[in-house]
Order: sequence, then C-alpha cells, then structure tokens
Amino acid sequence: MRATIAADRETLLRLERDDLLKLEKSLTQEWLETNGLGGFASSTVLACATRRYHGLLVLPFTGTVERHLFVSRFEETLHGFDHEEPISIARYGAGFAPHGHRSIEAFELCPWPKTSYRIGPMTITREVLMPKGRAAVLVRWAWEHDAAPGAELPTELRLRPLLACRRADHATFENLALDPRVRRFEGGLRLQPYDALPAVLMTMDGAAARFEADPLWYHGVEYAVELERGYGGHEDLFAPGVFHVDLARGDDFVVAISIDDQNGGVIEDPAALFASEAEARRCKAFARPASDTRVRDVQALVADDFLYRDQHGRSGIVAGYPWFLEWGRDTFLSLPGLTLARGQVQECGAVLLGALPFLRDGLLPNIYGESVEDSHYGSVDAALWFVRAVRLYERSGGADILERFLPALRAIAEGYRDGTSGLVVMDETGLIRAGRPDLNATWMDARASDGPVTPRDGYPVEIEALWCFLLRYLEVLELRAGNPERSGVWASMRRRAYAAFEAQFWLADEGYLADSVKDGVADRDVRPNMTLAASFEFSPLKRAQRQSVVVATERYLVTPRGLRTLWPRSPAYCGQYRGDQDTRDRAYHQGTVWPWLLGAYVEASLRAFGPDPLRCAQQRALLDGFDEHLRASGLLHVSEVFDGDPPHRPGGTIAQAWSCAEILRAYELLAAGERIEIEEDACAS
Repeated sequence: MRATIAADRETLLRLERDDLLKLEKSLTQEWLETNGLGGFASSTVLACATRRYHGLLVLPFTGTVERHLFVSRFEETLHGFDHEEPISIARYGAGFAPHGHRSIEAFELCPWPKTSYRIGPMTITREVLMPKGRAAVLVRWAWEHDAAPGAELPTELRLRPLLACRRADHATFENLALDPRVRRFEGGLRLQPYDALPAVLMTMDGAAARFEADPLWYHGVEYAVELERGYGGHEDLFAPGVFHVDLARGDDFVVAISIDDQNGGVIEDPAALFASEAEARRCKAFARPASDTRVRDVQALVADDFLYRDQHGRSGIVAGYPWFLEWGRDTFLSLPGLTLARGQVQECGAVLLGALPFLRDGLLPNIYGESVEDSHYGSVDAALWFVRAVRLYERSGGADILERFLPALRAIAEGYRDGTSGLVVMDETGLIRAGRPDLNATWMDARASDGPVTPRDGYPVEIEALWCFLLRYLEVLELRAGNPERSGVWASMRRRAYAAFEAQFWLADEGYLADSVKDGVADRDVRPNMTLAASFEFSPLKRAQRQSVVVATERYLVTPRGLRTLWPRSPAYCGQYRGDQDTRDRAYHQGTVWPWLLGAYVEASLRAFGPDPLRCAQQRALLDGFDEHLRASGLLHVSEVFDGDPPHRPGGTIAQAWSCAEILRAYELLAAGERIEIEEDACAS
C-alpha cells in the first residue's frame, strides 16, 4: 500500500507495514520534530539512525550556537515468559541488530511521529514530541491487547537510553573521560557524562517504571548515509542503564529528556506536558479547513519548523535541517514566504528588526554567531536580500518603514558605494564589483579542493539587479520621508546603474542576461540568476526583456523539482548530486536543481506575461507536483536540492527553509496574479 497524506484530519501522513518493510525505501524516509529554539529530533521511520545527526535530543545550549546531540535513541525490548521481542533496530557493520522492524505495523505523523508494532495479541506504540520553547523531548509508549483472558502477554518493556553527548556533526567513541554515574532525584535521573556539556535530565511519570544502573557501550553503530557522503560513518554510544516498565500498571509511559540549561530544566509532569502539547499541535494542524492544494497546506504547517528564537530572544530562521544553522542569505530569502505568505506580518517584522544590530559596514552576516564579533561576513548579497524583504514587508502592511528601516537601508547603500567592507564597492559605471577570485560571495558559493567551483567575482547579474533595486527603493523612500535632495542623489545613481546594467548584461542575440561579467567578458552560460534579476519589482529590464528571460528559463532550466543551476549544454554541467563532499560540491551549482528558485520563476513570469491562465495553470501544477516528494525524503518537507537529470533524486538537507518558503510564496503570487494587474516597469527610465 502506498504512503498517503491523509485527508481524515486525524493524521498528516501514514505509512503501512508493506512499505515500511522495504528497507531500501524506508531507511530514506525521515521525520523531523523541532522545538522553536533551533533544536530538533529526527530519525528514519524505522527509528534506525542512518545519519550522525539522527537523535532524540539535538540542540544548542547556553553560550553556543552549535547543536549538540545528547541522546541518540532507546534500545527497546518486550519481555515476558522467558521470551523477549525487540521493537528497535540499528545498523552495525555486520548488519542490522536487533530486528525490531519485523513487528512494525504503521508509521504516522499525527502530526508528531507515532510508530506502531504488533507482537502477538499486543500492539505497542512509540510517540516522539518536542514541546515548543523547551530544550526537551517527550517519548511516550502505550500498549493494548486483544488477547483472550489467561493468554500469555509480555509483562515488561525494557528501555536503554543511548547517549552520544557530542557536537551534532561529530562522532564519539568509548573513552575514559566519560562519567558513567547516574544521580537520582525524586521522579528522575541526572546524567552528566562530560563536564563541558550540560547535564541530561530524565523524568518519568508515575511508578510504572524503575531504573537499573547498568553502564555499557554499544560499539560500531553505523550510519549508512554518512558513508555514502564520504564521511566517517561509525561511532560508539553509551548506555547508563535500563528502565524496567511494568506493562500491568497503566496503559502508557512517558519519559521527558531535557538538559540542565536556561531553556531546559526538570519536567515534573511529562504526561501532562505531552497531553497539552499534543492538543495544541492537533489544533494547529487540523483546526483550519483544508484547501484543495495539499502541498500548500502542508508547507504552511511545517513552515514554523524554521522560525526560532535564539538564546537572547531574538527571532531568526534556521536555514535547514539537519546541519544548517542561521544563515543571513537564507533568512532574508526565506522570510517573505515563511511569514508574509501565511499572513504573519508581525513575525516578519520581528526577524527584520532582530537583524539590525548585526549590520556592519553595510553587510549582514552570512552565518550568524552569538554576536557581531563571532558572526561571518562573507556574503555580498545577504544585506541586499534584506532590502527586498523589507520592501515585501512594507507591501504586506508592515509599518514604520521610514523610522525603523530607512537608516539601515541608507547604511547598506553607503557601505556598498564606498567599499567599507572590502568585499564590494561601486565603480565608475554605477554598478558594484563584488567578491574576490578566492571567494564566491554570492549564493553559488561552493568550494572544492582547488577553490571556488563557480567563480562569479566581478559583476554577478543578480547582485547588480539587487543593487539597482536598492537604489530605486531608496529613491522612493527618501521622497516619502520629505528628503527630495537625498532622493535625487539616489535617483542619479540609479539611472547610471540601470544604463550600465543593460549595456553589460543584456545579450541581444541570445535574448537573455549574462550570468556575470568580469574584465569586460560576459559569461553566456544560462543560469537561474538571470531569472532572479527578471523577477524584481524595481528593475532595469523592460517587459519584453523579462519575457525573453522567462522563455529561456523555461527552455533550459525548469524541471519538475525546480530550476537547474546550469543549462545542460554547458561542458561543466553535472547532472547528479552525489558522492563525497568534493564531488558533491563540484555539482552543487553546476546543474543541480534547487526548488527555491521556483519563487523567482513564478514572479518573473507574472511580471513578464501577467496572469496568463495557461502559464498559471502550468506553474500551479509544477508546485502541486511536490505532493509525491513530501512522502519520499524528509516527510512533509521539501529537500534542499535534486539531481539535474531525471528522475531528479533528492539530496542535501531533508528540510530546507527557502525550499518551503519560495513554494509558499509562489502559490501566493499565483493567487494574487489572478486578482490584481501585474505592475508595469514604472521605474525603468
């Protein structure tokens, strides 16, 4: 039976036994739980870890933005009448052990992960739920049976928590530094294997269980995906002991796992917290009516997985799971889709305001740290995408633009004009020269062992288009603020930049834009950066030029999963994204498909052709086509990238913020395109 995204309003997705037992498939289907603080829990639908990032409690703690994996999983067995049955599974070098998947019946997202096992007349379920705003995870086991009176039944559930207590992107091995001691307190346990990390707290409900200290190491756990990606794929996990759960006492058992941190602490009533959090999640998932577009409905629900608060209460966006943290470019590209496309104008404003203290020399961080001092400022476009996000925020009803954001927009433009960052500077043409030969400062920033894979230093087309956008926006805002002289200065710069843009980038014979220009030489390879340039509200392009760019995009770049990063005619085209890190990096922007580019494609098409019914229907069908993918990799989520060649196998992160965001924004643009006239290029002169 195929997986379904259910319409019964009780579960979002259900996988049946027949599919779950196909290990080649089920070990690629992964679930994700998040806590709104940058932490997560994740594994495969079999609860068999295939990545070093898979775990029940993966989160940052006070004083660091780096995530740490504290608890990997539980080893679970049912015992009774001199017999035991496992319901867990792990991979070791010699194969799988134990074989708990043989009893599996179903996996559901309801909307949190719930797995059911059938052993004789007994059904046992495991549920994993992360409470929002807590550095914690809740795991609940429940059981029932349909046996006749007097029939033999399992009497005890044994649970061994397996700890890693290391950085999420590292591995741990048996060592003498680990402290195996378990400290007990009323209702729970405290474990602190390493002094440098917060203690792990485990609390449980009721008196249905007892904990027996029995320290041991599980050696040689294997992570198949890490091996495929060219990384180390083995580690050892530490088990401090075992919970003995009496199946005759009660019909469920809840363990709360947290860290001794400002957002963690002891959870005194795990069952009550599970019940209240579950009810809130059900209401959020099922209270509103479903539309006829499941992809949009699901993405609108999971978009909250990317919104978070840092340890200082600042609002931000996690770029992707399981390995990305907060990236400036990803934040401001994703922000309109994650918030404005869902009507969350206030949330959008909070993220924009939270970025202002990080503005330095006209730049915003590419990678956020705890502060300005430990943030990375290697991106030339993060601040420019911030500008566009401010404009979209304003158009959605965001207030106080002149008071809150105009000074920052001025500072960005002045920093780029004067070159104070050393990364970008305006030249005599009015355009900006960006990056260095050894540094790709645009979103196509992959590096292989011999340097940047896609060198775009000089004049990248989308950077120049964003610069033109900024100058026009400042021209408009200064006039509105009652500063005609300042507006005139920006207008003069804008006119010069517009003229230079068309002269340098428009390839009249080909009918599209050069991807970049360096030393007077235009890169004529077709890439989606021209599509980005053609999508902006303020643009040097005439409508006929926008139309020509969109036609070239459709001819060479559009696939069922997004836009290719390079047309297949190029000798540098790589159609598959797989292999070790160096091999993958060489394909990352050389033909690999990125779903987030669909937002720009839809917007460029609407600005070029208006709400043409046939085009809109085709683009909506393209977005709806992701329905199948939502069952295939990161369940309910859209992956970071796909192969450039059919069948466009997914790769990269299992849940990427801008993939979700730009699909949502594309749906919203298509809906708006049916109601409003697409604005003509009012400022092209």
